[in-house]
Amino acid sequence: MSVSFAPRRRSVLRISLSALLLVWSAAGIAADYSPNASLPAPTRVFWGDTHLHTDASTDAAARGTRLGLDDAYRFARGETVLSSSGQRARLRRPLDFLVIADHSDGMGFFNMLVSGHPELMKEELGRRWRKLLQEGKGVLVAAEVVNGFAQGTLPWKTNDPVLMRSVWDDNLEAAEQFNDPGNFTAFIGFEWTSLVKGNNLHRVVVFRDGAERAGQVLPYTLGDSPDPEDLWRYLAGYQEKTGGQVLAIPHNANLSNGMMFADVTLAGGPIDRDYADRRRQWEPLLEVSQIKGDGEAHPFLSPNDEFADFETWDVGNLDLSQAKTNEMLKGEYAREALKNGLAMRKALGGNPFEFGMIGSTDSHTSLSAVEENNFFGKHAAKEPSPERMSRVQRKGPAGELLGWEQVASGYAAVWATANTREALWDAMKRREVYGTTGPRMTVRFFGGWSFTDADAAAPDLAAAGYTRGVPMGATLPPAEDGQAPGFLVAALRDPEGANLDRIQIVKGWLDSAGEPREKVFDVAWSGDRRPDRNGKLPPVGNTVDLATASWTNTIGSAELTAVWRDPDFDPQQEAFYYLRVLEIPTPRWTAYDAVRLGATLPEGATTVLQERAYSSPIWYYPPAGSEAP
Repeated sequence: MSVSFAPRRRSVLRISLSALLLVWSAAGIAADYSPNASLPAPTRVFWGDTHLHTDASTDAAARGTRLGLDDAYRFARGETVLSSSGQRARLRRPLDFLVIADHSDGMGFFNMLVSGHPELMKEELGRRWRKLLQEGKGVLVAAEVVNGFAQGTLPWKTNDPVLMRSVWDDNLEAAEQFNDPGNFTAFIGFEWTSLVKGNNLHRVVVFRDGAERAGQVLPYTLGDSPDPEDLWRYLAGYQEKTGGQVLAIPHNANLSNGMMFADVTLAGGPIDRDYADRRRQWEPLLEVSQIKGDGEAHPFLSPNDEFADFETWDVGNLDLSQAKTNEMLKGEYAREALKNGLAMRKALGGNPFEFGMIGSTDSHTSLSAVEENNFFGKHAAKEPSPERMSRVQRKGPAGELLGWEQVASGYAAVWATANTREALWDAMKRREVYGTTGPRMTVRFFGGWSFTDADAAAPDLAAAGYTRGVPMGATLPPAEDGQAPGFLVAALRDPEGANLDRIQIVKGWLDSAGEPREKVFDVAWSGDRRPDRNGKLPPVGNTVDLATASWTNTIGSAELTAVWRDPDFDPQQEAFYYLRVLEIPTPRWTAYDAVRLGATLPEGATTVLQERAYSSPIWYYPPAGSEAP
């Protein structure tokens, strides 16, 4: 009797509540009292890293990384781990999500050598390498393995399913184990490492799905093809085969020597509408800031932008086999690509470079640690030590980069409705994301036609943004006669970080002759500063004390908001707009190393920086040529 009694009571209760709701409704009281009950828009930003390597990446293991998949997830969730150099490491604040993106080429190869995998031990070369590893000569093995895979001279193929299947299964199993919907998201992913004559064309591939679907394919490799168009075919094939969803994120365009955003295909043919549409479909995001340099803008391309020369790596391509020329730069930086995308869209009807912007680490230590005072470097040899600033980071015929030039950057910020694979991935796909160089500042950016100054001061600024505009990553609807777009902007400092200097809007457009143009507008700033007669805002000041590697929040603002209207808007001109948010000056990781470790600062080493955030753009297209976003 008791088993059937409880459901009966629940049924009566449901009827009683339904009747009560009818009574309340009849009395004029809304059934949904809470204004948030059916809110579809994201109200929270989630922080993560879409680009982390473990010891399953050949170059990471070859350079001393001994931490694996479990360590990477545990660290990202906020646990203390022992780094490859034997140092205790922990994040002050856990991440919300992580993509372990080990290189698909040679994935797990070093670990297979150590364990004596039967397929590798069949070859004399494999047996020799294992013996060298046992003798402690890993550096020698590393050089031979990396060069051998790059040149395709090894007796094993990087896409051999016999070698890759078990490694990929380990990746899938770990992601499923650590994925905790609502609390922590472990995405399944890998890095496709296309390298053409030393020029970087790498992409991180991120699955929306779990192991059941992602396990039906193996990662795509350089051994399969170096051509991004072939990668897109792989992605399309995955979706057709499994019913799942997947996207790709290019990174380090600054090391491609102009190839990442070239105006021709890899095969040398012209870019057409089909190419533009496919690239836009499969690559909705760009990793614009990470350990190997910042890729938003370059001072040669943007000489009037005083903040364009930030953590610039422009010596040469990825392996420094070819020196950089100024002509190459236009195919390497996000702002220039966004401008050229407008011109291509006008000519082709499709924009191949319509991407949102994020940051991520590209750390090869299994540690997503890029705060300036908690920076664990690119490789195990670049973990904290008094010598790491002076060691050679990268060397080739074009020159060299020293350890101090590593960049403590960055993180991906995603506006999503929940901390799940589906919600976060969907936000990435629609480009409602931004990137920072490490700090966790909160950034909002909306475009519309009816914002008022009062919206910037409203308690719920985002409500106005979503109901009367579009968020970052979207396209403005057509303008009405005589209107100029308004942009609702807001930034809140990292609660454990530095105050804000200013918010800028970067505009790119096509002039009446169809030529790409750009301009940077200061739209909100701290203090009582006033622009000079040339429109230049004075510096915010500097409180950094290098003797103690510290600063104070006695300058700057904790929060900045504004509604800005484009004074030069022409409804017949294609345009894009994105935010750049600058903090006040703070110590760089090199300054912390000098104080904490007694490290000697090399000549030319930077010790102070202004950390920043980059939002995804909002696009405007004239009505005659506009398409659904």
